[in-house]
Amino acid sequence: MVSATVTKRLTIQTAAVGTNTTTIRSLDWERDRFDIEFGLQNGTTYNSYIIQGDKLALVDTSHEKFRQLYLDALRGQIDPGKIDYLVISHTEPDHSGLVKDILALAPQATVVGSKVAIEFLKNFVHQQFTTQIIKNGDKIDLGQGHELEFVMAPNLHWPDTIFTYDHGTQILYTCDAFGLHYCSDADFDEDLERISPDYRFYYECLMAPNARSVLSALKRMGELPEVKMIGTGHGPMLKYNTTELVERYRQWSQVKAKAETTVAVFYVSDYGYSDRLTQSIARGITKTSVAVEMMDLNASDPQEVQELVGRSTGIVIAMPPATAGTATAAIGTVLAAITGKQAVGLLESYGGDDEPVDPILTRFREIGAVVAFPPIRVLDVPSEAVYQQCEEAGTDLGQLLTKDQAIKQMKSLDSDLDKALGRISGGLYIITAKKGDSSSAMLASWVTQASFEPLGVSIAVANDRAIDSLMQVGDKFILNILEEGNYQLLMRHFLKRFAPGADRFANVKTQEAANGIPILTDALAYLECEVVSRLACNDHHIVYATVADGRVAKDVGLTAVHHRRVGNHY
Repeated sequence: MVSATVTKRLTIQTAAVGTNTTTIRSLDWERDRFDIEFGLQNGTTYNSYIIQGDKLALVDTSHEKFRQLYLDALRGQIDPGKIDYLVISHTEPDHSGLVKDILALAPQATVVGSKVAIEFLKNFVHQQFTTQIIKNGDKIDLGQGHELEFVMAPNLHWPDTIFTYDHGTQILYTCDAFGLHYCSDADFDEDLERISPDYRFYYECLMAPNARSVLSALKRMGELPEVKMIGTGHGPMLKYNTTELVERYRQWSQVKAKAETTVAVFYVSDYGYSDRLTQSIARGITKTSVAVEMMDLNASDPQEVQELVGRSTGIVIAMPPATAGTATAAIGTVLAAITGKQAVGLLESYGGDDEPVDPILTRFREIGAVVAFPPIRVLDVPSEAVYQQCEEAGTDLGQLLTKDQAIKQMKSLDSDLDKALGRISGGLYIITAKKGDSSSAMLASWVTQASFEPLGVSIAVANDRAIDSLMQVGDKFILNILEEGNYQLLMRHFLKRFAPGADRFANVKTQEAANGIPILTDALAYLECEVVSRLACNDHHIVYATVADGRVAKDVGLTAVHHRRVGNHY
């Protein structure tokens, strides 16, 4: 392995990963936000691969911020002018950001990708280049045993995604799938325990909204010979725990795909912030155990659109540009297929030429559809707060669609068991959290001290709580302890439903803690906490956090106690 450090922030690492196969890893150590604006705790990497037979192939490039570092590393491994094939796993800029630079060095190279990817690239590169559009099962023989076979994997997580399998090394290159945002010097997945939280969080953010597409890709992968290693697009390559980590995708996706309720999310991947905003909405929906199917309006088939609308109980549309014929026609297909029984949500994605929301919203109302959340109108580059608003809107939609099911489930439990569970009492607390310009709060009663050394607490947080996105590993929050006899106003305030993106702290007295998070002035006491680990418990996560500091406002006050009559719902 050769590692060349250039700055603290960006480094390049190269390593041999198989016979005549080399990776160039662009390490982005300090990146703390990515893609749909979910927070990163450990940076990320952008991975590219060189495969040398009688012919030479390059699988993906890198982010444009690594231009000089990457091109220097590439020249250190090969003569770029001799590249025969440039394989584009998908056209998201963090993987294809240097395609134009590679084509300047190797103008004779054939660009290999899905039909959708090639069309996207033509609009991105603005120059002529040789292309080869591949379909599932197509192969390219590089010689010396390196035969590349392609697997179509749309919507993982872009509509143009493909996997590439090298029969010579039995390495499968999967771009975003099976990756994680984790930056370290380790080329491979030696430390499974350490990377597991980031692996799961990455799946929940990027792959869970496309769980059915994940299962389709896994089925196609099953038709390949043995996969000994996975060359990911982000994070370490999977070598030591390949079977285990692939199986986790299968299990997680099977749970998501079994949901009785489905929401169709339509977006335009190369327009404005359509893909990122709808990904946030989709993530909010999946937090309520509702399945999501995402479809790119520019790459949609009318029959597929009609079928998806027909089997969906909810519809979300990010408005396309007014000049996009294919996407605009797809909207017409959606309107023709909707029955009026679906719940709907609309957003404008700051593309500069969005179709107006209001006429379509009026049409949906005339049909009889239920508007799940007010239209989201993005008037500037989306901030963290806008992405939070989108996620909360998705959660509202999911909760609306599962309301009757939840009530039915509550009534189905044995009444004696229900009453017995309700006798477990707890204190009353309000958790406040803030990250960037996103903030949230929730009323909690499932809280307990969990350790002495270090001082730690555990909190149960429902998956569909808005604050859950601000309580990932490394995040900080305040545990506000409410006072007996002086909690009713705060309890009523934080129990009410807030509109997506609404300020939870409006008209509430607060002060700022040392970590910048709001403290409730009327709380009995508070603790400054940092999330250390999370344990998934079906519809909740158990969050374990260490305590850094705390204060008591009233030495004589007692903690408010919460007694429930039933134990199967709040």
